[in-house]
Amino acid sequence: MGLVYIMADLFETGAAVPNTAHGSTRRPLADRLRPKSLGEVIGQEQVLGPEASLGMMLSSGSLSSLIFWGPPGVGKTTIARLLADETDLHFIQISAIFTGMPDLRKVFEAAKMRSVNGKGTLLFVDEIHRFNKAQQDGFLPHMEDGTILLVGATTENPSFELNSAVLSRSQVIILERLSIRDLERMAQRAEKDLACKLPLDGLARENLLEMADGDGRALLNLIEQVAAWKVEVKLDTDALSTRLMKRAVHYDKSGDEHYNLISALHKSVRGSDPDAALYWFARMLKGGEDPRFIARRITRMAIEDVGLADPQAQHICLQAWQTFERLGSPEGELALAQALTYLALAPKSNAVYAAFKDAMAAASQTGSEPPPKHILNAPTSLMKDIGYGDGYAYDHDAKDAFSGANYFPDSMKRGVYYNPVDRGFERDLKKRIDYFAKLRDKRNG
Repeated sequence: MGLVYIMADLFETGAAVPNTAHGSTRRPLADRLRPKSLGEVIGQEQVLGPEASLGMMLSSGSLSSLIFWGPPGVGKTTIARLLADETDLHFIQISAIFTGMPDLRKVFEAAKMRSVNGKGTLLFVDEIHRFNKAQQDGFLPHMEDGTILLVGATTENPSFELNSAVLSRSQVIILERLSIRDLERMAQRAEKDLACKLPLDGLARENLLEMADGDGRALLNLIEQVAAWKVEVKLDTDALSTRLMKRAVHYDKSGDEHYNLISALHKSVRGSDPDAALYWFARMLKGGEDPRFIARRITRMAIEDVGLADPQAQHICLQAWQTFERLGSPEGELALAQALTYLALAPKSNAVYAAFKDAMAAASQTGSEPPPKHILNAPTSLMKDIGYGDGYAYDHDAKDAFSGANYFPDSMKRGVYYNPVDRGFERDLKKRIDYFAKLRDKRNG
């Protein structure tokens, strides 16, 4: 019998999975505290409230296929099961990691037989992003004819990981990491079930909640460990840290967390906030990000967001990058921190960035327009005869070393792309541009 059917049988019969650890059949705390109704769910009010998306679907009796997107331990599986209870649908749970096409076909066949007998099926697919395109396409006809109501769960961005056809037939529901307040409510519920208070002082209790990092399941597992300790007095933060290993920070160097945190870092620098920039820098390092990636990215920030308002910024970033390569970690990371702080406090300008984009757009529009003949070299007599170099004004011979000649194609109106800001070094560049513009008008007047 495949794993999918073992799981299905357990859910159909309501049988508890025995826990034989340490010779005990007592169910884990996270399983015992699983909510029995949507009203008992802690957190996610933004989707479960009366006026929120799921609340409105249930009140109107129009539940559609759903994709739950959120970090681990925020209630994706629990909410899916409770939705099946609320809508009187048969609940089947499968995991994309352990399920192949033969298993899926059996699930669909069973759902069809159930539908013939007047019973709908809510199919919950954990880690749905693990299915390939062909497997995801296999859901479509059964979603369309009402054989199944699909509820998928993913920790990855559905826009990148799921087929557009599946997304077009589903509503994406974003579930958020649990707040400290949510986790405290969960801890109090656990203490009630355990019939005892956790042996922690106030600061240690806060530290325990922070260790869970917004993951309710992780918190309940930690609480179960702490509750089993035999201690005479309440433990402080140091004692808790000694006894309990800190949970690893949730960070996927190739997934959403990677892009979310680098975006937060970049925008903090652009927003001239060195404290926020250093915080996100530290978060990325704690998550195991390669400092070389960050070095490359902050150099890009210097070019894109500081630009010629402070030309020194680019050199500082390159020097910090080189310093890290020579010193290594962790000492070299301080050089990157210094560069980030400098960037955050530097005057900002994206004038060259915007000018380059506009110039690229103009180059695409004008195609193969040739340069004006007067600025073309004429190494052969034929080229001289057809006008190459004819009338070229050598700028160094002109007054102020500026001829005011046209350097754009003859058929093209002069473009203006670079508009320096009135900040930092670009304030001086703006004066030069205005100066040359006046000279150009005078020379051509």
